[in-house]
Amino acid sequence: MAHRVADPPGSAILKAWWVTFTEQLLQELAEAGGRIVKSGGGPDLEKWPSRVAAARRSGRIPETKELYGDWCQGGYEIKPVDIPAWRLASLEPVPVPSRLTRPHTVVRAMQTEQQPLGFTKPVQGRALRLVQALITAAEVEGHSSSAGQTGFAPPSHRRRRASPHFTVTAQDQTVGFLVLQEQDRAEHVATEKELTAAEKDSWVRIPRFDYTPSERLLFVLSGGQPHRGSEWSDTPGHPLEDQLAEIAQEVTLRGEAAERRRLDEIEVARQERIRWEAAMEEARIRYAEAYRVRHFEAQEATWRHATRLTEYVNAVRTRAEAMPPGQTRPKPKPGSTGQQPAWRASTH
Repeated sequence: MAHRVADPPGSAILKAWWVTFTEQLLQELAEAGGRIVKSGGGPDLEKWPSRVAAARRSGRIPETKELYGDWCQGGYEIKPVDIPAWRLASLEPVPVPSRLTRPHTVVRAMQTEQQPLGFTKPVQGRALRLVQALITAAEVEGHSSSAGQTGFAPPSHRRRRASPHFTVTAQDQTVGFLVLQEQDRAEHVATEKELTAAEKDSWVRIPRFDYTPSERLLFVLSGGQPHRGSEWSDTPGHPLEDQLAEIAQEVTLRGEAAERRRLDEIEVARQERIRWEAAMEEARIRYAEAYRVRHFEAQEATWRHATRLTEYVNAVRTRAEAMPPGQTRPKPKPGSTGQQPAWRASTH
């Protein structure tokens, strides 16, 4: 008969205290309009991240909310935020075939390799079946997939930055997948040969650990905007088979984010074009107004000039008509210019 393990002494009191603390914190947030910043200094301020973490575990946060806490310029900021709808969605499990009777073309490309994905024999079959299940689920959602470099295992120093084994494209967003075999680490026991070599040559380094391939697998995603994360691995009681639905959803979310970003860019470009067209239209209006002003000014100047000439001609005509008749000007002698000497002209 199984016996229930008793809680540590005082744990019930501690839980009750955290529940009360969380309720007080939520009340304070409500009175402050949904955001508070804890300022000051010393140990009390440094405890707020752990306090917020405990409040999240208290069970008093509304189901559609989560408690956000992070350092800001004024201290430690705390506020409730809405949980994204995709995190509240109920995901259907992704079935994993027990045998590869009709492998996908990507999986067939892997099967032609002598050592698919660089895995050891015990994990190859399971890895290919997981890839088959994931690609099938992605194509049900309308995504496409293609094989990458399927016959290699990336070196340990660049495992997460290597070229993908295969890719899935969702709404023009390509997501790369690396399927890695986890390593078990154990303390290295130096051999006689290594000890002798290290004593003989100072440059010899005895490794601290030994690494051996395990049966655990790891999916590493690249490309696009991460939502749930970028890595999924086998954990105790939670194998990758149970996490394929989240991975498939992650691909869809990254595709949707890329599509939103594309539409936002189109909208930004449209708004910029509207502003540019409005600016050009305003410039045309201003140019037309300036042109009309210059044209009117030129017409006004021409009219004023013509008016002054008309007034001058009329004044000359009036003066000439009012003058008494005088002697006729003598005709110049042959050979003369008809001009009077300067001294004589000045006397008239």
